[in-house]
Amino acid sequence: MSAPAETDSARRARRRGAARLAAVQALYQMDMTGRGASGVIAEFHEARFDQEGDDTALTDVDTDFFDGLVSGVVKNQRDIDGFAAKSLAKNWKLDRIDATLRAILRAANYELLNRADIPARVIIDEYVAVAAAFFDGPEPKFVNAALDGAARRARQGELAGK
Repeated sequence: MSAPAETDSARRARRRGAARLAAVQALYQMDMTGRGASGVIAEFHEARFDQEGDDTALTDVDTDFFDGLVSGVVKNQRDIDGFAAKSLAKNWKLDRIDATLRAILRAANYELLNRADIPARVIIDEYVAVAAAFFDGPEPKFVNAALDGAARRARQGELAGK
């Protein structure tokens, strides 16, 4: 018996999930190397997306979503960092946390602030899953708590009563 065909909505969600994972990797790379967004985006398109025979390649990525996410985070990074820092414990700064977590929070907060077309719960769930792909410890719970607080500030009323 064959598996049921994937719906367009499920395919779009899966492709966006892959784009989010790739965007976090790109943002991390930019943070660690100091390279600019355009060079890193081009590298992902040329060397990381859909490379046949490469077990580490990211396949079936929504590249437009990836491009918009990475470039949007870079363009709005000062505002995003200030907003994301409000979700951290008192006296903690965004630059004090793990670079991967910082990339996750930047991407997620960009979406919360700039992608009203995507429900806050979807954004939170997606980035908790990204955190779980990188960490086995308490980090996914940290991401969940930080993004829940950020979503309540960014999307007043959307998460009310939940």
